[in-house]
Parts: sequence; C-alpha cells; structure tokens
Amino acid sequence: MQSSGATWRARSVVARVVASLIVPALVSAGCADDDQTAFPTSTTTTTVPDGSPQELLDHHDDWVLPGRDYDNSRATFDAEIDSRSAPRLTQAWAAELKGPLSTVPIVVGEVVYLQDGTGTITVLHRDDGTVKWSSKPYGFNIGPFGVAVANGRVFGVSSKAVVALDAETGGELWAREITATPSGGVGIQPTVFDDMVLASTVPVSIGGIYQGGDRGVLHALDAATGDVRWTFDTVDSPDVWGNPEVNSGGGAWYPPSVDPARGLVYWGVANPAPFPGTAEYPNGSSRPGPNLYTESTVALDIDTGELRWYHQAIPHDLFDRDMVHTLIARPPGDGEVVIGTGKGGIVVGIDPESGEPLWRTEVGDHENDQLTALDGPTMVTPGTYGGVLTPPATAEGIVYAAVINAPAKLKPDETAYFGAEFDQADGEVVAIDARTGKVVWDVDVPGDPLGGVTVVNDLVLTALFDGTVLALDRETGEEVWRTEAAGGINGWMAVVDDTIYVPVGHADPPQLVAYRLR
Repeated sequence: MQSSGATWRARSVVARVVASLIVPALVSAGCADDDQTAFPTSTTTTTVPDGSPQELLDHHDDWVLPGRDYDNSRATFDAEIDSRSAPRLTQAWAAELKGPLSTVPIVVGEVVYLQDGTGTITVLHRDDGTVKWSSKPYGFNIGPFGVAVANGRVFGVSSKAVVALDAETGGELWAREITATPSGGVGIQPTVFDDMVLASTVPVSIGGIYQGGDRGVLHALDAATGDVRWTFDTVDSPDVWGNPEVNSGGGAWYPPSVDPARGLVYWGVANPAPFPGTAEYPNGSSRPGPNLYTESTVALDIDTGELRWYHQAIPHDLFDRDMVHTLIARPPGDGEVVIGTGKGGIVVGIDPESGEPLWRTEVGDHENDQLTALDGPTMVTPGTYGGVLTPPATAEGIVYAAVINAPAKLKPDETAYFGAEFDQADGEVVAIDARTGKVVWDVDVPGDPLGGVTVVNDLVLTALFDGTVLALDRETGEEVWRTEAAGGINGWMAVVDDTIYVPVGHADPPQLVAYRLR
C-alpha cells in the first residue's frame, strides 16, 4: 500500500465514542443524440437525458442530483477548484442545523437543500448560508437521510414515508408511507428520474431492527402525487427464505444509478439477517441458500420495475457486507461498466447488458471474511461498518473509493447489529481502473473516511470522521490540501463553482460548512 508521505495528525478519541451513534447501516463526454441535450463547457460536454428535471436542465453545472449525475459519478469538471487553487480555500460560512447530516447537500441555482437527522428539510442561501425556509421536523431516521429536488418540488424522507414539499415555500404537497410493518423503515436519500421518485424501505427503524418478516422493497413513486408506480421486492422468497418469524433483509440505503439509454436503474441491495446468527440458528442457518437478492446489484426496467438481471457478490452473507453502492463508469472509448461495491470491501465491475461480472477487486484489509461459517468468536475485517461504507466516485474510467478498516469480533450464535468499532486503523482511498479492476493507486488516510469521495477536476476529495477534510491528487493520491472542520464528518461533499459544501454533522451544533476560494 502506498503512503501519501504526509505527517498525519493523531486520530480523535472522541471519534470512537461518537462513531457508535452513527450508522448508514442502522458525464460523460461526447456529442448529444436525439434524446438528450448537450451543454458544452470549457472542459466537458455534459449530457442531460430526457426525463431529467427542469432544475438539471437549467443548472447542469450545479450539484442537482445526489450523485451529481445519473451515473452517480460524484465528479465535476465545471468547478474552479483544482490542485493549483485548492490552497486558497477558506471557510466562507457555516450554517447551524438542528440535527446531524449524513448525505450530500443539493445545490440548485442560488440555494442549497438538505435534510438533517431530525428530519427537518432546510433551504439555505448559497452566498452566505442564511436560511430561506425550514420545514417541520419529520422525525429521527436511522440511516442516511437527504433530499432530491425536481420540477419545483423537494423530496425527503421520514422514518416511514417519502414526503414532497414546494421548493419555493416549503409547504407540504404530499406524504406517502411506504413501509409495510411497524418495524420497517426508510433510510435513503431519494432521487428523481422521469417524474418518478426512487426510494426504498429497509428492515431497520426506530421501531425495530431486523425483525422477522421485514423485507426491503424498492419503490418508484409518482413525483406529482406520491402514488406508487411500481415496486420491487429485494427478498426473492414469499416466506423470507423459509423462516419469516426470524429472517429479514434487503432494501437499499443509497440512491441508484440510472441508465436512460438502456432504460435501466441499477440498485445496490443490502444484507440478509439475522447475522451472523442466533443461539437457535447459528451462522445464518435459519436462512439457507444464497438469500437472493441481498448483497446484489440488480438492474430493473426504469418504467416497470421488472428485473432485467442481477449479480450477487456474496451469497448467504454472514457479515453485513451491504453491496449498496452503484455507479456507471465510462472508460474512454470502451463503453460502460456498472460498478457495485459496499461494506465488504469488494468492488465488482459488471457488464451493463448481461449482468455478467467482468472483474472483482478487494480493497482495504481483509481477515476471515472469506469464511462461510464461524466456529467461535472470530475477528473479521472488514467488520459490519467497514469496507466501502460511503459513496464512491468515478471519472475518465477510474473508480475512486474510500475504505474503512474497521474490524469486528463476531460469534456464530449472536447477532452483531452494532458489531464494529471505528478508529482502529488507518483508512484508505483507492483508485481502480474500471476496465480491468486493477488498482492504480492506494493511499492511507489517518482515520475513518466516512465522507465518501468526490472528484473535482484533478482532485479527489474525502473527509474523515475526526473532521479532517482532504484533497488528494487524482493521478497519484498525494495530499494537496487539508483543513480541519469543527466536528466529525459522515456525509459527503458537493462542489459547485468556487465552493465546496461539507456536511459537518457531528459538530456541536451540526452545520453545513462552505469552503470557498479566496
């Protein structure tokens, strides 16, 4: 593993304490064709497909979608920040919020939209961070929470529902409960395509965690009314793999990537439960078989929700390895590759037409995670909060991922729903060739990079749970710039023009911080 060569400061002891309280678990370049509009810029040609919201058409250089584009690339070449200008970044403002932040803010025109851990949706003025309007709190939500903005509406989540507000005034337009049981939850930042709000339920909420019979269901809702257009059950078994009194699983925690040219949406599906097992059913024996479609990348027809293909990376998972992230990588001249990754520290390249795996690469530390059964207490790495916990990025055929090396001691006959500790080892940022799966570079970072990765021009940005914000050279991984925020970070950045918007969710109080070129 290559080191960045910087002198890293000590990791915060506080990070380990607060970490137990946070859980995400609990454009391509080219010419336009007939069905998309092209916007040339000085560095790229951004393609905006039919079915995009008006905000994306009008503000294509901003951060209008959770993944910045429908590829989930988390990359921008329209900003002014690069390796030469980054040392001029200073804090421009910090907006105090009611609760922690665990996803990316949305930036459209002169305003910034976000949702905090109380469920409050807030809209800030982009120039100074003052509040334009703020909604009522929709309640605490386990897992990532955030907003989508489309055609004059803001979409957020409560613990049970998807909600739609008027983007100008904050007035509630509709709320659609999508959970089927008291213990089911909603833990995802929505995204919108073709007037459909894409969201998911999960078998985790403040009402219960992995209760028997709970199953994650993917939803497409009508953006105007909240009516259900289609659903897809990520548990491919009417009786939850043979024991609905005990078993549960599936669902999605992160926004899917969308492939308008193929008419597909790619979702990453979470884990089965119980894990690793219970006294009566050790090693997941209550749920024999592969437990489809958990730990899978699934490709669904965007109009109907019909399954086109799936690739299961980890059959019968025992270790909560959540293959929950998807993106579309575009190697120059080589077509597209669907990328699936997650907490197992596994990155998979998949053919978008057939669903066949093209390559499989392990990142980060691995110990005993290849086991299919435990015979006693066993240290497993990555543990339940390890691996690629937060969203990766891609640019020019390279995939960038932040890796957490968090071990957990697991037992075959006990559940481990809170089974890992942060602040145990250095994390990593890894660059992978999307054509081959070969690691291009791999650098240590001094803590747990819970801030995902973001590409801006020749930089890769990440943030650590101790509050360190880092900019790395995109070609080598060498450190270019760093700053220290006022608290822990477990959300990911948006970059627009001369400003980086960093959710500092574990400051006191929580805040969104804007770093701007001076």
